[in-house]
Amino acid sequence: MTRLLTPHIATMTELREPHKVLERSGGKPVAILRKSEVVAYFIPAELAHPEWADPDHPGYGSWDEVFATVGLQDRTA
Repeated sequence: MTRLLTPHIATMTELREPHKVLERSGGKPVAILRKSEVVAYFIPAELAHPEWADPDHPGYGSWDEVFATVGLQDRTA
C-alpha cells in the first residue's frame, strides 16, 4: 500500500473541474488517483509561485524548496 503525502485525494474524473478540487482541499496539495494508484500531486499555483499572491515573496529556487514548504518530500531522487 502506498503512503499518501497528503490527506486530500481526487480522481482523474474530478480533475475535469480543478477549481472544485482545490476548493475542497482548502488550497492544500491533492493526491490524484487513477484506479486506486497515485499518479500525481496537484498543488495550487500560489504554493509553487507565492510571488503571485505576495509581490514581496522572493519565490523559490528549486522544487525542493516548494516541496518543503507544502510538507512534501521530493521522491524522484
